Amino acid sequence: MPVCQLHGAAVTTVEGIGSTKTRLHPVQERIAKAHGSQCGFCTPGMVMSIYTLLRNKPQPTMEEIRETLGGNLCRCTGYRPIIDGYRTFCEVISSFISGFLHAVGESLEPFRKLLPLDPTQELIFPPELILEERATQTFRGERMTWISPISLDELLQLKSQHPQAPVVMGNTNLGLDIKFKGVVHPIIISGFRVRELFEVTEKPEGVCIGAGSSLSTVRSVLEKCVCSLPAEHTQTLAALLEQLSHVAGEQIRNVATLGGNVASAYPNSDLNPVLAAGNADHLCVIPEGKREVPLDKDFFVGFGKTVLKPDEIVLSVFIPVSRKGEVVRAFRHAPRKENALATVNAGLRVWFEEGSNVVKEMSVYYGGVGPCTVSAERTVQQVIGRPWNEATLSDAYRALVDEVTLGASAPGGKVMFRRSLTLSLLFRFYLHVLQHLKDTVRPPSVTCSVLWSACPTSSSPDVPSGQSEQDPVGRAVQHQAALSHATGEAVYCDDFPRTQGELFLSVVTSARAHARITHIDVSRALSMPGVVDVFTADDIPGKKFRSFTGIDEEILAQGEVTCVGQMVCAVVADTKPHAKLASAAVKVHYEDLPDRIFTVEEAVEKRSFFLPQREIQRGDVTKAFQEADHIYEGEIRLGGQEHFYMETQSMLVIPLGEEKEMKVYASTQHPTMVQEAVAETLGIPSSRVSCHVKRIGGAFGGKLSKTSILASITALAAWRSERPVRCVLDRGEDMLITGARHPVLGKYKVGFMSDGRITAADVRYYANAGHTPDDSVIEKILLHMDNAYNILNLRGQSAACKTNLPSNTAFRGFGVPQTPWCSAGQLKREKNLYKETSLTHYKMEFDPEVLLRCWEECKERSELDRRRLDVARFNQQNRWKKRGIALIPLKYGVGFAEGFLNQAAALVHIYKDGSVLVSHGGTEMGQGIHTKVQQVASRELDVPLSMIHISETSTSSVPNTCPSAASIGTDVNGMAVKDACQTLYKSLEPIRKQDPNGTWQSWCMCVCVSIRGHDLYMDWVKQEGRPYAYFTYSACCSEVELDCLTGEYRTVRTDLVADIGRSINPAIDIGQIEGAFMQGLGLYTMEELKFSPSGVLYTRGPGQYKIPAVCDVPLQFNGVGEPTVFLGCSVFFALKEAVAAARSDAGLSGPFTLHSPATPERACIACGTRFTQMIPETETAQPWALELP
Repeated sequence: MPVCQLHGAAVTTVEGIGSTKTRLHPVQERIAKAHGSQCGFCTPGMVMSIYTLLRNKPQPTMEEIRETLGGNLCRCTGYRPIIDGYRTFCEVISSFISGFLHAVGESLEPFRKLLPLDPTQELIFPPELILEERATQTFRGERMTWISPISLDELLQLKSQHPQAPVVMGNTNLGLDIKFKGVVHPIIISGFRVRELFEVTEKPEGVCIGAGSSLSTVRSVLEKCVCSLPAEHTQTLAALLEQLSHVAGEQIRNVATLGGNVASAYPNSDLNPVLAAGNADHLCVIPEGKREVPLDKDFFVGFGKTVLKPDEIVLSVFIPVSRKGEVVRAFRHAPRKENALATVNAGLRVWFEEGSNVVKEMSVYYGGVGPCTVSAERTVQQVIGRPWNEATLSDAYRALVDEVTLGASAPGGKVMFRRSLTLSLLFRFYLHVLQHLKDTVRPPSVTCSVLWSACPTSSSPDVPSGQSEQDPVGRAVQHQAALSHATGEAVYCDDFPRTQGELFLSVVTSARAHARITHIDVSRALSMPGVVDVFTADDIPGKKFRSFTGIDEEILAQGEVTCVGQMVCAVVADTKPHAKLASAAVKVHYEDLPDRIFTVEEAVEKRSFFLPQREIQRGDVTKAFQEADHIYEGEIRLGGQEHFYMETQSMLVIPLGEEKEMKVYASTQHPTMVQEAVAETLGIPSSRVSCHVKRIGGAFGGKLSKTSILASITALAAWRSERPVRCVLDRGEDMLITGARHPVLGKYKVGFMSDGRITAADVRYYANAGHTPDDSVIEKILLHMDNAYNILNLRGQSAACKTNLPSNTAFRGFGVPQTPWCSAGQLKREKNLYKETSLTHYKMEFDPEVLLRCWEECKERSELDRRRLDVARFNQQNRWKKRGIALIPLKYGVGFAEGFLNQAAALVHIYKDGSVLVSHGGTEMGQGIHTKVQQVASRELDVPLSMIHISETSTSSVPNTCPSAASIGTDVNGMAVKDACQTLYKSLEPIRKQDPNGTWQSWCMCVCVSIRGHDLYMDWVKQEGRPYAYFTYSACCSEVELDCLTGEYRTVRTDLVADIGRSINPAIDIGQIEGAFMQGLGLYTMEELKFSPSGVLYTRGPGQYKIPAVCDVPLQFNGVGEPTVFLGCSVFFALKEAVAAARSDAGLSGPFTLHSPATPERACIACGTRFTQMIPETETAQPWALELP
């Protein structure tokens, strides 16, 4: 939303509705009490979305809550606790509250004391703004002028004077071009205050809606019309309503406009195909007069182009009512069910001769299969004048295959899938019309599934009987910062106020994948307003590289670049916009180098590997293969995954001006690494650098290595300028620079007996590491390759492939999601589980008793045997919908294989007033480590939680910290705090004995305690070791329903059981369970990283890269324990079973390929329906995107 457009508006922020200092708003309180906030970065957005809903409807339905949150994203929680908190605003809540509180072991009292929602106490619109005089407004910036007229005549005059100036309403299209594509418009005209653009007129022949009306307004108008008109007149209106329910999210629909949707002529527009099929037209005006322009096949002339003249303005859109015998429907397919641009959409209309099934008139329009909305005219001609039956439509399908074509390199890719969707959607329309002819009924205005048919439940162990009420360990204590998250008071790195003289840094990245840098021209950048400095690797006074896994990575490229997105130099300016503009003005001249490598196959062919390569083996694999009854060989691919933490890479470096001291505030999981990197880069001792972390807005492994490099660059800018410097990456920059989860190619050979027992397995793993090794996962991949299965003859080899892509890095699970994945799909799982005390393939002994208990409990809870029969029955009864169900186990090793990383330190202060300050080496990033540490300290010191405070993580308080990673942070830091508190408490014992009636305030001490964790190791020469402190075990059963025509699926139910041990805080652990599962669901079924053939990352933002949203949560979610991301693959294998059922109906049998992520594209093509089989092979040409790994 442009700030200029807000002139005269009353803006309410999350800080404005309530605070911890005054009074909380019920919306803020309930998300906190329901444990709906983890890292907290997305929480203000959730709060304000529901606040807006409640201002309009104080007692919403669950469907309205779900729809309102559809435009919000969260990477931590899995959404369930957020919905739980806001479910309490619905009319019927008592049964939910009882169920939820029983699940987390809480009493009813906190929820009985919820703040009531009182609409009479809400803020009112300021009267002075109502009385403000209306007048044309003009705002002038450095490069753009914004003009906001108040009359249609003035708007037309301005457009006539400046025909190339865009008219902006919601700014949902132009704003993206300005921000991400660098488009500059010297003059922008806003029609937001022109009343004529918002007029709505209902007529007997249709409804005329002002072009400036928001899509939310359009939806309200159409709902009113559908309710008031006869059913036969509502076909087009109902079809538009159906599409509007899926267009973007509520926030975007509130500002995006009907006229903007039409005039922008975006090829994926969901409304234009329906408007065109429904014979809509619009009224255009110019200073000389008005004209009506039909919205038909001739209106769209190219990408973003229409027949409108440069000085014309769309005044209104007229939508006619449907006629008797007319049927109109709209369909769409998108990467995510909601809040995603359509891959393909369609608007279809058919009009029958009265009293027959003979087609009199027909329109078919598609979006997403060309540069603009496409009319399938030749296809229509195959149908007109003929009866509506299978023979007629068969001819139409053949015509459509020839008429709607896409080249192999068509933008957006998915060529075969998109073409098959045009057929599938036409077939869906055929079925719908058959039903209409058979039994004409009033069409529903909008249909949408209800979120969660049953209340999701998560159970946790009860606290032991006899435990003191004051002892918080094991209780569902609210996250210590939850209220600060909900009120916007929580401080993140970029929230620190600007200091005097502060500068902003922007990095310049490589535009080539493999090239020699011949010259860097910074002259133009240095001459631009506000620019203070531009520096390169030559200006680094200390080490010019950082060492990860024994291999150096340059801080700034020196002489050669090896991937697109590698940092080349940095620009420092007085503001972020100035720094961004100047960085774009830096000209880097290249000389391309040969032999670019992007894929694993290319790396294997050219032997492009990082060392070391690893191998591990037990048993006689060769002999076991000879004795096996059957041998099966194949390969499976797992794509990468973007971390997509809500807070991008952020840091602020302040030079203290004395003794070369530098203070670094960073969003990092590893403060010590940042401290060391800055010190080495500047050539100063580490004691001169302190790194501070208040909290992190999500990390998942993505804020380790690259954060230290970015902090080093920012520190160098502060060092050179002697002024504070801030660096905050935009989402696109962050995704381009920081890398992702390693894509992996697994090639396997499995020997098994006729009864399903696996007797031998040989697997080779190739991880696409990118241009540097960073945090390579190849060792952990091999250590977890057995997963929960006892395969006596097992061999694994792994290699990190060196390619010309951004270096991939650590991600939640760190290699585990890529490992047992390869074997899980090939096994009769239960028959091959570890059954008794056993040795792993690296000779570590363990007892699988808990694993088997998790398996059996999950099997029982999920009613697996009964539901398998139900699934088989469902698949027999449904041709185009199929279900699948899968149960997956997991054995997960906790800790670092390098012993020195499994340690922590803590510093505990007790002050005279009895308050306690705890410092430890872990960083709070949503996992609740600070809350759990407070609980530990409370138990050990026997003081209330309210007396214990954790301010930040700082290398000044606790030195030489280890990273918060590998699921070990709470283990080691909690134990360090426990030891420190016990030491303090013991030292106070003599005082307590001498003065048993003394006060806590009389005790004042300070003690620092360091704890060394488990001595873990792995000897790769001997192929044995103890790389993990212990294992956690889990099992997960998921059932899905697949639409074979489009590949869309819905997770019907998920049951999850895991070994959680003795939970310190079950509410936080349950949140981690669900968040990890949803992240895994995204990894295995929807999240795709796409690179161009030249190595440029296409998917650089939420518009192109889709993470799971509220609409993707399982309809029924039952869980206990703390699983890892890997269990999301239960959805993948359930999908694979559903695909197998579809293939059986299509006459296809035997093994088939389904790589991960199992996107709708892959699932649909794997189903092998007659529509996918009708699409001919595309010509040999360079594809739009690389096929990774």
